[in-house]
Amino acid sequence: MSSPLADDGLWCRRFHPAPDAGRRLVCFPHAGGSASFYHPVSAALSPDVDVVAVQYPGRQDRRQEETIDDIGLLADRIAQALGAWADRPLTFFGHSMGALVAFEVARRLERAGNGPVRLFASGRRAPSAYRDEDVHRRDDDGIVAELRALSGTDSRVLEDDEMLRMVLPALRSDYKAVETYRSEPGAVVRCPVTVLVGDQDPKTSVAEARAWEGHTNGDFALRVFPGGHFYLADRQAEVMNVLHDHFTSAALQGPA
Repeated sequence: MSSPLADDGLWCRRFHPAPDAGRRLVCFPHAGGSASFYHPVSAALSPDVDVVAVQYPGRQDRRQEETIDDIGLLADRIAQALGAWADRPLTFFGHSMGALVAFEVARRLERAGNGPVRLFASGRRAPSAYRDEDVHRRDDDGIVAELRALSGTDSRVLEDDEMLRMVLPALRSDYKAVETYRSEPGAVVRCPVTVLVGDQDPKTSVAEARAWEGHTNGDFALRVFPGGHFYLADRQAEVMNVLHDHFTSAALQGPA
């Protein structure tokens, strides 16, 4: 199976290209996160699954670009970039902010006729489950305090002032995008949705995670793991088992 036409090289990253794989997983990072967060996922699934990780502007090799602080606009840009990667069935996996981005990208691709076969939404309450949050309006120390509370950022970054100055603009922009996001009334995807959440996640209760069921016209499943917002760092094997089960089932069903 041949590779798709490349996008502009900015949005989609493959750490372990699997051009002959019959399925493709597209991964969407959390606020402040980058494509490299999904390197372990790519390593674990290759060569059976072609893993593509999205790189948002304003971080790592895209840090000189202007960030996008609107989920809808970000989804528009990503949906356009993913058009070249829809030559085989797509599965979406998004963590935290990435779950919302994946949801909105899925809606756009479904309208275009090439939506994902399943959406995995991790560590994020349903699009309609609103909380009044203001992290993006805090000073730098306030944002750093939020990062420490969630325990998802490398301590070396938090202790390196120069590195912090590099990542804080993207973080503030991402938090603004998430905290000002409002889903359209009745917004749904046609594909099935599987939600994964930590049972001690301060950002998403199990009830708020279950509310994703109202945002799909397909099947719904909820998986609760021990842990907090970044439960998947400690439960990587279990999360990978969920993905392996999905792709094994999809392969047995044949081409979508």
